[in-house]
Amino acid sequence: MMDEHGNQQQTPEGSKRELSGQELIARVVEREHAADPAAKKEREEAYNAYVKQVTPAYSLPLHMVKAFFTGGAICLIGQIITSYCTDMRGMDPLTAGKWTSLILVLASAVLTGLNIYPSLAQFAGAGVLVPITGFANGIAASAMEYKKEGQVFGLGAQIFSIGGPVILYGIFTSWVLGLIYLILKWIGAA
Repeated sequence: MMDEHGNQQQTPEGSKRELSGQELIARVVEREHAADPAAKKEREEAYNAYVKQVTPAYSLPLHMVKAFFTGGAICLIGQIITSYCTDMRGMDPLTAGKWTSLILVLASAVLTGLNIYPSLAQFAGAGVLVPITGFANGIAASAMEYKKEGQVFGLGAQIFSIGGPVILYGIFTSWVLGLIYLILKWIGAA
């Protein structure tokens, strides 16, 4: 029988065992349209036990540390590229920044194509969402996903399905901030 959490069963020897996901699903399905309140409660307990069983446990501090160091590493790589361009190649800072952006976008797209970037995202979470590399990954992933549907209706129509909202809200936020700045300038506060 299930305990108050709905995820253990008494065996003939008297010890408790964990129910498998399939057993929990079977209990939920067989009590799907139950009218009896006890059966409804048992269904809810089995469902909650199944959700608890399949939901991955994670440590927020560990995820934060991984995100911090991975994002920091990406930014460090960007700074190394910029420093190399300015110091070793003699570029002005604006040109070095353009080359840094270009190299980071290219690296992100290539790593997405090689299925390395998604693994890195799985490990580091938000740490790989450094704006330029995360955006390049989103565009490259959409391109790879929809290429099988053809050049026009697949790739052409769907390539910005992930990046489109970023562009939209980026432009909208810039417009709102520009309007606020203009108003502040008119009243003499800026």
